[in-house]
Amino acid sequence: MMTAPRFDADTTPMDTDKAARDIATGRRTIETEVAGLNALAASMDENFARAVATIQAMKDSGRGRLIVAGIGKSGHIAKKLAATFASTGTPAFFVHPGEASHGDLGMVTEDDIVLLLSNSGGSAELSDLIHYTRRFGITLIAVTSKADSALAKHADQVLLLPQMPEACPIGMAPTTSTTMTLALGDAIAVALLERMGLSKDDFKVWHPGGKLGQRLQKVSALMHAYDALPLIDQSATMDQAILMLSAKNLGVVLALDSSKKLAGIITDGDLKRHMGPDLLSRKVAEIMSKNPRTIAHDALAVEAVDVMTKTPGQYLTSLIVVDDNGDLTGLIRLQDCLQAGIV
Repeated sequence: MMTAPRFDADTTPMDTDKAARDIATGRRTIETEVAGLNALAASMDENFARAVATIQAMKDSGRGRLIVAGIGKSGHIAKKLAATFASTGTPAFFVHPGEASHGDLGMVTEDDIVLLLSNSGGSAELSDLIHYTRRFGITLIAVTSKADSALAKHADQVLLLPQMPEACPIGMAPTTSTTMTLALGDAIAVALLERMGLSKDDFKVWHPGGKLGQRLQKVSALMHAYDALPLIDQSATMDQAILMLSAKNLGVVLALDSSKKLAGIITDGDLKRHMGPDLLSRKVAEIMSKNPRTIAHDALAVEAVDVMTKTPGQYLTSLIVVDDNGDLTGLIRLQDCLQAGIV
């Protein structure tokens, strides 16, 4: 029985001349692609900003998705970019143009945006998808190096790639062009990500199986809305406050002043600090903590968790949520965030 050959880096014979040529080729390939990336960076203009704004407007509508498509090597890049967009807060998925012609066009709706990748812009397989977007008024953003291609001519917006040489010796294999396409897609994703206002600290933890999507939830999605809050006038007595605490079961009571503005909060800690025989007859205003911690309704829930768990010298189990005017609009609890998987 023959033994299969083993290829080990430590034992495989090395031809020094070939090794030198391989290293030179590797460097030349990378340098060629770097030149393409530099040209791409220099070519950035208002068209890039307009594409980002268009995708952001779709996200703000809460209806559409970003459909990323491409054929051949561009298709592989499109799959990666769809995954990048989806994992950074932009609803997206990949559609194969060939499969689109055989029924997958039904996955694309009028609320969506199609980001179509093709260096030449003239692949025949793209025609049905292009035609579909034109027929139903679906926004089409093209990424191509050919301004006079069919794709560019029919697109609503065009992101032109610089016409730079491919890294392969015969100039045929997609190398520089696919690297530029990938980088351009990443640039769009990062621009959209920065519009969301996330810090790099939010991405230190590996996010398996939708973890990042959970961390991108807003406070408004998890908070208890105003109508469900345990509200009481600050002039009321503590026996009434305790009844409210038990009825709403949110662990706190929020005190309002005569103009129905937030005046303070009563927590378990406040009750313990003021425990005594006359507690039930005392006024809420005497027991409540003034100037409680608040958080904006459009902040990320992960920010709320950070405030509650990392405030020096305090143990917070809830935060008061305020609107753009600083008015009380809800309450978010640490328990609710943990149950949603936000840690």
